[in-house]
Amino acid sequence: MPDTGALPSNWGRWGTDDELGTLNLITEEVRARAAGEVRLGRVVSLALPIDPTPVLSGPFARADGPYSPVQQVMTYTGLPDAAADLLTITSHHPLATHLDALCHIGREGKVYPGRPAAESVTAAGAGHGSTTAFAAGILTRGVLLDLAADGPLAPGYAVTSADFEAAEERFGTRVESGDALVLRLGWPMTSDPARPSPGVTLDAVRWMHERGVSLYAGDRGDPQPPIEPDHPGPLHLIALPLLGMPLIDAAAVGELAAVCAELGRYSFLLSVAPPRIHRLTGVPVNPQAIF
Repeated sequence: MPDTGALPSNWGRWGTDDELGTLNLITEEVRARAAGEVRLGRVVSLALPIDPTPVLSGPFARADGPYSPVQQVMTYTGLPDAAADLLTITSHHPLATHLDALCHIGREGKVYPGRPAAESVTAAGAGHGSTTAFAAGILTRGVLLDLAADGPLAPGYAVTSADFEAAEERFGTRVESGDALVLRLGWPMTSDPARPSPGVTLDAVRWMHERGVSLYAGDRGDPQPPIEPDHPGPLHLIALPLLGMPLIDAAAVGELAAVCAELGRYSFLLSVAPPRIHRLTGVPVNPQAIF
């Protein structure tokens, strides 16, 4: 095990072969409690829309901004009037809402819960800690902590546990063990070197560990550039590899925040059903909040 000092860790908590990490906190009781959040049947998607780029126009050619996470080739099936698609997908693209598997990023040569990274991720695909662990999908209670309710956070703002608890008090909710934490900072995932982004701190990750957060989803997460030089990426370099916490990057949370404000409630059933593609380090996903 690497020297993690006083860093929070779940290595060994659920055994040396565990691949679920904090998803272990989503018990049958947690799912049943989450199902009780559905009262209206109203659904909100937390996924960014993706407009594929035709490969024939050049794989990186886009007149309206950064290249698309999806490159598309139209194909034909041989049947009359039938067409199909061949897609090349960049799974960790900042313009694609995606779910990070536990093998995505390691720490000092090891991935959660202490397995050698070289054995977990090879040229033939990902083994231990891959998207295979998401085969049953994720169903739990989601809680939105909207830190941008009064406008986007300031550039370089350091989000701490105090911000989380202030949001809980303001919106009359509480993050419980097994819940998914959905965070809104009011910033897009794409970086702007001229404007340091806000992001969570190690203190915030410790709070997530203590509360038993099972899954993180947010419009932003780790700050760019780092706020804490000793801990440059608390989510991707601590929560993911040490806690075994899957991360949903580039979540679209603006509509969710508007619906929560309209309804006056900030908890909901969160359904995450990624395509059942095994041995990947991450996969695009369309999370749904159901009220």
